[in-house]
Amino acid sequence: MSAPVIAVIDNGICNLRSVTKALEAVGAVARVVHTPEEVAASDAAGLVLPGVGALRDCVAALRAAKLDATVRDWIAADRPFLGVCLGMQALFEHSEEGNITGLGILPGKVVRFRRPPEFKIPHMGWNTVRFVQPNSPLAAGLAPDSEAFYFVHSFHCVPADPALVLGECDYGGAFCAAVARGRMFATQFHPEKSQAKGLQIYRNFTTVAVRG
Repeated sequence: MSAPVIAVIDNGICNLRSVTKALEAVGAVARVVHTPEEVAASDAAGLVLPGVGALRDCVAALRAAKLDATVRDWIAADRPFLGVCLGMQALFEHSEEGNITGLGILPGKVVRFRRPPEFKIPHMGWNTVRFVQPNSPLAAGLAPDSEAFYFVHSFHCVPADPALVLGECDYGGAFCAAVARGRMFATQFHPEKSQAKGLQIYRNFTTVAVRG
C-alpha cells in the first residue's frame, strides 16, 4: 500500500517543517499546499491546517487565498481534517483576539484566558489533556486522562455545543483542548511539539485518512 498523502496548508504563519516532519515520521506523504487548486491536485486523503501567531493574520491569509472555502467544503463533506492551534481557533465564529470573525464552521467563540495572577499568560509548556471522547479515533492508543501535550496560547475556544469537546485541559480552570465532529478534529496543543504522544495524534489522524 502506498503512503497516504496529507495536504498541509501553508498560510504563511505556521511551522511547516515541524508538521510535515511529524507526518512523514508516521508514514504519510506531507504535501504543502497554498491554493485551492493545489489542494485539489494533491489528491490528498487528509487536510491539515496548522498555525501560530495572530488569528487575524491566519484567517486573513486563508481568505486571501480562497482557502477558507476549501476548508469549509472539506469539512462539510466529512473528509479527514486536522486543525492545530490557530487552525482550531479559526474554525469558530468569533474571536476576542482582534475582535474578528472566524470561518464560522463550528458554533462558538475564542476568548482570552481570564485566570488568577499566578497563572501566567500565555499558557506555555506541557499540560495534561483529558479525552472526554476516549473512543475517538484521534485518541487511540492514548490514556484518557493522563497524557501531556505542549501548549502555547493566550486564547482558548469555547464551543457552543458541548458535544464538540474531544479533550479538556486545566489551567486555573478547565478549557477545551481539542474538538471533534465526524472526521473533523482540531487541537489547541501542538502535537508536532509533543514528542511520542504527539506523533500518536498524527498517526491516528493518518489512519483515519487512510480509511477514507
